[in-house]
Amino acid sequence: MDAITQSLLGLGNFALYFASSLFLLLIFKFLYTLITPHDEWKLVKEDKSSAAAIGLIGAVIGFSIALGGAASNSVSLLDFWIWAAVALIAQVIAFAIVRFVFVPKIVQRINDDEVSAGIVLGGFSVAVGILNAACMTY
Repeated sequence: MDAITQSLLGLGNFALYFASSLFLLLIFKFLYTLITPHDEWKLVKEDKSSAAAIGLIGAVIGFSIALGGAASNSVSLLDFWIWAAVALIAQVIAFAIVRFVFVPKIVQRINDDEVSAGIVLGGFSVAVGILNAACMTY
């Protein structure tokens, strides 16, 4: 019985970090779609664009992976939030690298619903999220 009681002592921290993670995920989605020049929500919801959906969900997954790394390695809730901000910045940088270095016409290609462009953007975003999470181990 002590083992169960001991385990449940962490439930408050779990709830706090989990609620923070969901809130940060919503903030990320809002800021990421605000920063990108194409309107992912319009493209996904109204135009049913697979390319936009793949690119956006890749960014969300990449951020979530990094957020998981931040939660696992943070020493406090404030530390977690700071590293979440770092993860957000890393995902924006990932988009900028794809847009300005690898695929300069990525925005137009996403707008034209070129699935290959969405896969490149989404895949690169996931890769950056994995690297970001790995680098948060200190």
